[in-house]
Amino acid sequence: MTYNVIYVREVKNVDIPKLSSPVRDKIKKAIEQKLMSSPEQFAKPLRRSLKGYRKLRVGNFRVVFRIEGKTVKIFAIRHRSDVYIEAGKRLA
Repeated sequence: MTYNVIYVREVKNVDIPKLSSPVRDKIKKAIEQKLMSSPEQFAKPLRRSLKGYRKLRVGNFRVVFRIEGKTVKIFAIRHRSDVYIEAGKRLA
């Protein structure tokens, strides 16, 4: 089963432009190979205030998303040091 990927506006306008080109390519490849095919298998569920969301680890970066039917909605792509704080702000 293939999933559609949707990026929240902040991811397109803020997160992706801040990434360096090699990191951007690596994350894009991970999203295409893992999240579009079977996101439950490759991503870990989050806890506490981000319960119901999942994370995909790509090196020192994290992709925070939620599975909604056959759609994967991405809320944040940031460095591991601040991704959860930023995702929490965007979801509040």
